[in-house]
Amino acid sequence: MTKRVAGRIAAFSGVALAAALAATPAHAAAGDKIANSYICVFKNDRVARGDVAAKANAAARSHGGAVGHVYSHTIRGFSANMSEQGMNAMRRSNPSIAFCEQDQEMAIAVVAQGRPEGPTAKAETVPWGITRVGGGGSTASGKAWVLDTGIDLDHPDLNVNVALSASFTREKNADDGNGHGSHVAGTIGAKANNGIGVLGVAPGVQLVAVKVLTRSGSGTNSGVIAGVDYAGKNFAAGDVANMSLGGGFSQALNDAVIAAAAKGLKFALAAGNESTSATTKSPASANGPNIYTISSFAQGDTWSSFSNYGNPPVDFAEPGSSIYSTYKSGGYATLSGTSMASPHAAGLLLFGTPKSGGTVSGDPDGNPDTIGIK
Repeated sequence: MTKRVAGRIAAFSGVALAAALAATPAHAAAGDKIANSYICVFKNDRVARGDVAAKANAAARSHGGAVGHVYSHTIRGFSANMSEQGMNAMRRSNPSIAFCEQDQEMAIAVVAQGRPEGPTAKAETVPWGITRVGGGGSTASGKAWVLDTGIDLDHPDLNVNVALSASFTREKNADDGNGHGSHVAGTIGAKANNGIGVLGVAPGVQLVAVKVLTRSGSGTNSGVIAGVDYAGKNFAAGDVANMSLGGGFSQALNDAVIAAAAKGLKFALAAGNESTSATTKSPASANGPNIYTISSFAQGDTWSSFSNYGNPPVDFAEPGSSIYSTYKSGGYATLSGTSMASPHAAGLLLFGTPKSGGTVSGDPDGNPDTIGIK
């Protein structure tokens, strides 16, 4: 199954993250434009992959700009700090540039649910979502690239590939100071260690932290694209990327996801938590092979009221309400959101295309989404 249409972004979790959210600047709302910051994409037939950095620096500097990120393994382009006038002059004078778009804020959209717990030695729990999708029985050989707030790198319940993990935010360490990314990671692959915590869909699978959002749950679209480009460069056959994040529409982000997926990296994308059509979201609406947009349902196969909907772009529905998983600082938490649904699909994709496990009830678009199972 694939997706179609482009739209705005969704970033999706749920938990009592009051402290983290309080640290988010009031202006840093998802979709807010960032002044004097742009993302520009070259025409592939005009700029070779190996020439992107040099061409980007020459283009930006000639019009008073400074290059930030360089993208060459998915889209070929760059981000730059420069004035709007400088950006427009650069575009007019450079026929190799296909388009530029203004950078924007990316942030977590919270659905309040549950309370974080500290490290616990209680008996291992199999969350209801893992049981519903048929996960937890075996691990997979591929890796899961978690584009998020990072992952708790030394969480005893997670198998993190620290060497491959990287940050594309102002926080240079890929460790998770928010909790959201660790929660996503646990649903994908929390270990079967017969004693503590929880169990993931693919227990013990290698997890790679690609940090594109900070401890406040915010980031930039240019940084998210850099994370996609990094995964698109370093993934291996059988790997999956999960994106439970977002902001506003970005053609550049959609194109980067499509390009990475065309190379063979599978993507699980959260549909969003705005109770609206997912056709208005990015990257949820990115179209192409190996791309799966995921809506959310609760126990009893009933629709999660917060979930975005629409076929297209939604491919599967997965458990997303009251999901128990790993958290920052060795802890655990119960969260809700399409952020929680998407990693169920990511875990399933490590084993191949999900099978049908029935359909959800109460889908607002009148076309019930298929429940993906192993």
